Amino acid sequence: MTAEGFLGGRQLQMARGVLLQCIMGGYPPARFYGSDDGDLALNADPKQIHRLPWSKQPRALAICDADELSGESSRLSTRGQLKAVIARYAARGLAPVVATEMEFFVFAPNTDPTQPFQPPVGLDGRREEGHSAFSVSSNNGLRPFFNEVYECMAALGLPRDTFMHEMGVSQFEINLLHGDPLLLADQTFLFKHLLKEVALKHHLTVVCMAKPLAHTPGSSMHIHQSIVETGTDRNVFSDDAGQPTAIFRHFIGGQQAGMADFTALFAPNVNSYQRLCHPYASPNNACWSYDNRAAGLRIPASSPEARRVENRLPGADANPYLAIAASLAAGLYGIENELEPTPAIQGEFEVPDSLSLPCTLHAALERLKRSQLAKELFGKEFIEGYIASKTLELSSFLDEITPWERRILAAQA
Repeated sequence: MTAEGFLGGRQLQMARGVLLQCIMGGYPPARFYGSDDGDLALNADPKQIHRLPWSKQPRALAICDADELSGESSRLSTRGQLKAVIARYAARGLAPVVATEMEFFVFAPNTDPTQPFQPPVGLDGRREEGHSAFSVSSNNGLRPFFNEVYECMAALGLPRDTFMHEMGVSQFEINLLHGDPLLLADQTFLFKHLLKEVALKHHLTVVCMAKPLAHTPGSSMHIHQSIVETGTDRNVFSDDAGQPTAIFRHFIGGQQAGMADFTALFAPNVNSYQRLCHPYASPNNACWSYDNRAAGLRIPASSPEARRVENRLPGADANPYLAIAASLAAGLYGIENELEPTPAIQGEFEVPDSLSLPCTLHAALERLKRSQLAKELFGKEFIEGYIASKTLELSSFLDEITPWERRILAAQA
């Protein structure tokens, strides 16, 4: 839209079905978004209108809510779903607080998708070999790129906590500061958009796939969650003596009750399960533990004031609005129904069947299809539309024959 049109209050409308557009560009049948495919109104959040600092030509980006023309939020909008979950907490005098950890890879341009990604050539003229995890000088070869990333984050008002080189080849992680869930979802979305745009300026490719390289750790989007009392900002996960509360236990119990049903919301793509099938630091289970990275739900070592639950299932490819909404909705369900978690696990452990999660997109979608809990918390319209869109994507993937199949199976008798 032109700046004049936007500033003049011109309403922007969009076909309802666009909210269910799959990643290849197609759509599920119209019955999933209304047979008329009528319009939605895109209403800009006045707090999320940003001049884009990486663009030479003046441009701005506005994060919008997708609302029905009658005024209420569209049930197909993931941002609307997150706002609804936050409102359910507010009705109980509570406010969730979250932080996200985003991992991503920086690669050289990849013009042939049949070939593996490669690390970029750095200022030292070499490609990274994979020996730079957690090194203080690990990103010096990409310093111009990261300098502009930092400058653009500051210009967009994205406060960063820590930035580091992760375990993978040319893999990095940023921790965003904790705060309001809607704000953090917006910031996570803006950060991913910023990364890709700045990378293009530097002739690089940023990839937020869950598992872009074989034999290399994948990229997560861990979600740290706590709850404070409205008005006092007291962390209700800890009592006056600094001990865990019943609400803390019930929140974990709700997370465990929802993780298997919601796996397709946390791991939305075929590639998501490549990350989860190698479970070190990418746990595909609903176990919980104090400071054990093999558990899907980890309680980081912290002071009572900072007691929180880390959901380690979502990958970097997850929709931040939907992943945060699903995680918080499960926790609130546990609080409302006073669910008790299983005993905490420590050290090496075997995942019991009751706490195992779907390990393919097909299995995750079948689990979501059977979930009454998902329909109760997000509405039948959203869940059925989401499944329809993701089923199209899965079918598209299964229409292709992979190089592994040609390499290994063609020689078989």
